Amino acid sequence: MRNRTFIVALLALALGLPAAALAQQPTDTTRDRHEVRRDRRELRQDRRDTRGDRRDIRQDRRERRQDVRAGDSTAARQETRDIRQDKRDLRSDRRDRRSDRRDVHQDRRDLRRDRHDTTQATPKTP
Repeated sequence: MRNRTFIVALLALALGLPAAALAQQPTDTTRDRHEVRRDRRELRQDRRDTRGDRRDIRQDRRERRQDVRAGDSTAARQETRDIRQDKRDLRSDRRDRRSDRRDVHQDRRDLRRDRHDTTQATPKTP
């Protein structure tokens, strides 16, 4: 008797648990919407980083000009290094933005396809 109860409980868990887990999973459209939001957020952050890098480059150039006028070549070289690093960061942010734009485009396409698939899957009743 105990074995039967145990086997029935195991069978119920084996069959019922995956169904419950699948019922709680978000749909493809929900997942795609969240991905679009996440990618847009990353795009905004990359734009903000780009603006900051441009601002840093302007500041470093201004400081380099002041150092050259003052005759401080060591400080001017350091500012040149800072400018190069900021330009590297700027290029990296551009690559990130390009990648994020590509991701947003792909996720929007997936979202449209999922919506299209769900409208095609439902039979129309007259």
